[in-house]
Amino acid sequence: MTAAAAAPIGTTGVEYRRAITAGVIGNVLEWYDFGVYGYLVPTISTLFFPRDNPLVSLLLTFAVFGVGFVMRPVGSIVFGIYGDRHGRRKALSLVIFVMAIATFAMGLLPTYAQAGVLGPALLVVVRLFQGLSVGGEFGGSTAYIVEFAPAGRRGFLGSFQLVGVAGGFLLGSL
Repeated sequence: MTAAAAAPIGTTGVEYRRAITAGVIGNVLEWYDFGVYGYLVPTISTLFFPRDNPLVSLLLTFAVFGVGFVMRPVGSIVFGIYGDRHGRRKALSLVIFVMAIATFAMGLLPTYAQAGVLGPALLVVVRLFQGLSVGGEFGGSTAYIVEFAPAGRRGFLGSFQLVGVAGGFLLGSL
């Protein structure tokens, strides 16, 4: 670990609870943004793909959803290195910013009816950035939580990240 990423010494219960809460909430928001796409597949398929074959449009929309998962390992590597060099907080702030911009951009994309194939192509690009962000956030926030947690509880408290994943998908379903 570098000096920027070294585990805090003598953290209090309040400090590590705050770190855990921040990490889990950040993870919930990331996975909400990432997962809400899956819940909107029927709508997205009619907007971004030709309507002459609804099944093909639906399958293409799910394929674009999968593209985001391809970038997760890349995001973990890129933002993991960044977090090691510049600190977890900076890395986590950056991944949340990337997700916010990508999600905002998705709302501004032209549809298939407006721009033809450019609409789905831009949708793929936005999903790539969302996947990059999710990959960086999950690993970074897990490391952040574990670095603040007491030595005997790091595994248990680090597992709260999976609660964040489920919470994000659950929130997206509402």
